Amino acid sequence: MNYTVILSIINYDCDYLFPLLKEDYLMHQTKCYAALSQNSPLIHHTISRREIGKKDVFVEIEFCGVCHTDYHYAKNDWGITKYPFVGGHEIIGVVKKLGVDVKKFNLGDRVAVGCFVNSCRACNSCHNNLEQYCANGLVKTYNDPTLDPGGYTFGGYSKSIVVDEHFVFSVPQNLDPAGAAPLLCAGITTFSPLNHWRVGQGMNVGIIGLGGLGHMAVKFASAMGANTTVFTTSEKKTIDGYRLGADNVVLSFDQSALRKKNGNFDFILDTVPIPHEVSKYMPLLKVDGTLCVVGSIGSTGELNTRPLIFGRRRIAGSLVGGMKETQKMLSFCGEKNITSDVEIIKIQTINEAYDRMRKNDVKYRFVIDMRKFSN
Repeated sequence: MNYTVILSIINYDCDYLFPLLKEDYLMHQTKCYAALSQNSPLIHHTISRREIGKKDVFVEIEFCGVCHTDYHYAKNDWGITKYPFVGGHEIIGVVKKLGVDVKKFNLGDRVAVGCFVNSCRACNSCHNNLEQYCANGLVKTYNDPTLDPGGYTFGGYSKSIVVDEHFVFSVPQNLDPAGAAPLLCAGITTFSPLNHWRVGQGMNVGIIGLGGLGHMAVKFASAMGANTTVFTTSEKKTIDGYRLGADNVVLSFDQSALRKKNGNFDFILDTVPIPHEVSKYMPLLKVDGTLCVVGSIGSTGELNTRPLIFGRRRIAGSLVGGMKETQKMLSFCGEKNITSDVEIIKIQTINEAYDRMRKNDVKYRFVIDMRKFSN
């Protein structure tokens, strides 16, 4: 529908047009919570979504996870945020409308949308099911340039979203939808490297950190059959580590306990979201072992190459997964009945949730119940 044409004739006495205008408005406008500047709290706002294209899926959002990345963007911590900013890239919802050429979904299906909503689909990465590493322009779920209304993407802190079917996932019916929401970021961020390095039976795997990412990593590594050890700075999280499936919990500030684990691990996944010293964990790897960083983006202190060289060890990084791998993760979660440990909140308390998240006061992921959205 052409808004310019409609708006140009509103002043005429054409009562028969107003029902059409109202219906069109409801289709394209959606309530949300947005940050209008880096210094302002998130407030009730309204955004526009694009018309449903031939291959688009219109999703009414039920639940949306809250990620540390949302907070960093809201506060412009990386200096790249466009305002108004609407966060949220851990989205669970129900299909309400479909484009005429959509084949994968039906009305009423429960579906998911993750960290990105488009890619070039032509580069080597896209052709190899690695859309997350698109060479020509991955479009993230929020704050990325788009031809949609507003000029850049808006995320899941909203009542609805329109997404090309290629970037929409099926959700196993047995999964709790609120607990499934963080799978679209925290889940796939940890599943992808564990899957890539073929973690499985007979392997010793270490998980550094037991937060939003780490608690999912423990669940996955354990479900994959690995002997799993958690490294944490918090004595209070020892019980949780075992509850989540860990075989061992080691306090990472205990140098003696760390030395006892030297040469023990095939694979270590580092999920800590703040700058920290990575090198001290390198001696824990076996020869040809790999330490993969998925938490902190940026400096991790000076790299000590000695344990790398004297052990042919590797340090690597990983982003989220591509479409095929993310669907594999969701299916795996359905088979193993894996969801995130969540605290469900209302959108009206998102600013308080941000404050608590900064203080690490959540076990282990906030999820917004968007069904209870109100002004």
